[in-house]
Amino acid sequence: MDRLDTLRLFTRIVELGSFIKAAVALDVPRATATKSIKELEDRLGARLLERTTRQVKPTLDGQAFYERCTRILADLEDAESSLSTAKADPHGTLRLDLHGTHAVRIILPRIPEFRRRYPRIELKVSSGDRLVDLVREGVDCVVRAGRPRDSSLVMRRLASMPEIVCASPAYLKEFGTPQHPDELTAHQAVGFFSSQQDIQYPFTFLQDGNIVEYKVGGWISVNDAECYTTAALQGCGLVQVPRFRIEDHLQAGRLVQVLADWPCPDLPLSVMYPYHRQLSPRVKAFVEWVAALYLERFGPAS
Repeated sequence: MDRLDTLRLFTRIVELGSFIKAAVALDVPRATATKSIKELEDRLGARLLERTTRQVKPTLDGQAFYERCTRILADLEDAESSLSTAKADPHGTLRLDLHGTHAVRIILPRIPEFRRRYPRIELKVSSGDRLVDLVREGVDCVVRAGRPRDSSLVMRRLASMPEIVCASPAYLKEFGTPQHPDELTAHQAVGFFSSQQDIQYPFTFLQDGNIVEYKVGGWISVNDAECYTTAALQGCGLVQVPRFRIEDHLQAGRLVQVLADWPCPDLPLSVMYPYHRQLSPRVKAFVEWVAALYLERFGPAS
């Protein structure tokens, strides 16, 4: 491997914490990867990686070298992308992680359009609702709902999605229909929690221009958007959810909106990517395409 390929290999090993995963991601034999890193360490006269039975971690020297390498590779990609041919015809592998509902209902149904526009970009798509460590997992960009807590990422708002509170007719028949958010203390809610952090999300309403939170009790919590909707359909409790996601259930009467006189704040949806990926023509192409897709569906994001 030449020096630049070795640097790319080294940075991916650090990000993925694995020789095998990095070798697979870059399509090089494991033996070649091991040999190249050993030659790199010998050339530098420093140990860059600590290997254990579970993972590979950078040494102090390795972490410093990794940070320099990411800047060098970003500068190289910037230089390449500055050429008109690279901008006009982006190519290579783009790793995406998409919120499950948005992947299935909005993005993937239109993905053939992206393919026709950028036929030389190969997509690797993972999906779910968990928080993703973009750098460690080697992901180029993610699409996520909610208010991001990681200020180290570049963020572009895609949409502001109206939310409502609703429940199944069976639940409302048993527990009654709340008329004011203060009555929620007497009700049951389907909880939604993060699998990566100990966070329980309350119901939120706009009152006098302020967001007011209400914690509602319940006996079931989930960490997946589809499970959240299914639990509501089964009468497990009230849910607060983007309207577009359950519009069919509302029209069919399987779910009923409550507290309609108490507006909920819109749920923001964003595409995010690490700073060192922002110059990639592949990332730029996807961000512009997906932004246009959500503008068409939801209108301008507030």
